[in-house]
Amino acid sequence: MRRNITTAVAVLSAFLCGTLVLAQTRSFTPKNGFVPDEKTAVSVGLAVLEPIYGKDEISAEQPFSAKLKNGIWAVTGTFPRGQRFGGVAEVRISKKDGCILSVTHGQ
Repeated sequence: MRRNITTAVAVLSAFLCGTLVLAQTRSFTPKNGFVPDEKTAVSVGLAVLEPIYGKDEISAEQPFSAKLKNGIWAVTGTFPRGQRFGGVAEVRISKKDGCILSVTHGQ
């Protein structure tokens, strides 16, 4: 089920981002991009992850952090205290246009 949702998010994001690229010639683009800082990246990441994995699952992985590399934010959860196995949620977001590039969750 999660794979189907993740795939649907990726396909929808690719479609919407393609549409945004076409519209950019007529649209305002902020100087620092639509996702300019870590706080914004984490907020966008949580908005994407909670409907997919559930609020309880994502809350258990707080705090989330965001690292910027080559114009892509990687928003990643934190292992719950004492847990050393499994994985955490991660979403990659374009700083420039806010497109969701990938959504994953380690196992």
